[in-house]
Amino acid sequence: MQRLTLVFILFLMPGGALGESLLLTADRMLDVDRGRIIEDAAVLINDGLIVAAGMRKDVGTPAGSLRLDLGDNTLLPGLIDMHVHLTSSPDYHGYRRLALSDERKAIQGVLHAQRTLLAGFTTVRNVGATSYGDVALRDAINAGEVPGPRLLVSGPPVGITGGHCSDNNLLPEEYGLLGEGVADGPWAARAAVRRNVKYGVDLIKTCSTGGVLSKGTKVGAPQYTVEELEALVDEAHSHGLRVASHAHGAQGIRNALQAGVDTVEHASFIDEEGIRLAKKNGAFLGMDIYVTEFILGEGESKGILEESLAKERMTGQTQRENFRKAHAAGVKMIYSTDAGVYPHGHNARQLSRMVTFGMTPLQALRSATVNSAEALGQAEQLGRLAAGYRADIIAVGGNPLEDISLLESVRFVMRDGIVYKDARMSR
Repeated sequence: MQRLTLVFILFLMPGGALGESLLLTADRMLDVDRGRIIEDAAVLINDGLIVAAGMRKDVGTPAGSLRLDLGDNTLLPGLIDMHVHLTSSPDYHGYRRLALSDERKAIQGVLHAQRTLLAGFTTVRNVGATSYGDVALRDAINAGEVPGPRLLVSGPPVGITGGHCSDNNLLPEEYGLLGEGVADGPWAARAAVRRNVKYGVDLIKTCSTGGVLSKGTKVGAPQYTVEELEALVDEAHSHGLRVASHAHGAQGIRNALQAGVDTVEHASFIDEEGIRLAKKNGAFLGMDIYVTEFILGEGESKGILEESLAKERMTGQTQRENFRKAHAAGVKMIYSTDAGVYPHGHNARQLSRMVTFGMTPLQALRSATVNSAEALGQAEQLGRLAAGYRADIIAVGGNPLEDISLLESVRFVMRDGIVYKDARMSR
């Protein structure tokens, strides 16, 4: 036990323990590419990277390496959530949002980031935050000041006057409040992208339709013309940034895909033409099919407006049906949950819903690993337990291919070779 404790403490140190290698072993490991369980598994780690992974007899035990044996557990790549709002709280919906300052949101984000990491999500994409609070949170995590997942951030979403995600429609006209992401017209959209680039974002978020949780927007109605979206996407791509577009309605989805966005968020009312375009363009769909349960089950008590509850009632089931259709058609699917609408740390609950609505457990896990890594442009660094990849590793008891709900209670979390959670140490 003393040796285990020493290993644990040393590998909490950024960059690994004094340059030593760590041999992480367990009874099993999931190969997400081949969809098979590897028995008597081992992963050799040095300086935050995987040096080798496979059966223990093949990996070996290098001289001088430290060893951490997880015993009766299954190793998996750290999970990726492509749609979270770490600076948003599920307890502050509707008019309750007005009670929180941007500074308070950023502080809450520190707690939410830690909960997300300990839930097994070692990389997340934050798609929408006010006043660049997500940029500040990312930088604090990168500096080792607070624990959290690897974080890619969008800053304020870009969209139309009165639009979902870009504007605030809660207050009447006499307050004169205009959202910081408002940009009407192609050149204004370009200028908004440039502003976000200036302040350090990793991607651009826009809204191509109305939304469920915004006041005064129609969930399926298009926002932005194709011309405006094309200008926004062109500007973002010219800076090497990918574009995520919130889009519920069929026309708005088609507009976004025609303009060349990289991921479509929600995609609730996608039609056959939208599915065809997504496949043609190689775009990814991120369909948050768990969140409807929270909105309709607990939303009213959290301040969600009746208008929004009504929109969710007409959206949630259709989105699930279209998730099944899009997946069956072969569209590339990523793992997007909208955490922040519901409690952070519950991100893995969506995996079982994806299985319920047409995926195998392996396909659901691939959406949260290799597919999402590809959508991030980091398929050679994230999403696999293989040589050269980041040492982002989680562990669960049992076989996740037989029981996907095991991911809702991970026992071990490592990011970049640093151990953040080991359930055995808390006994």
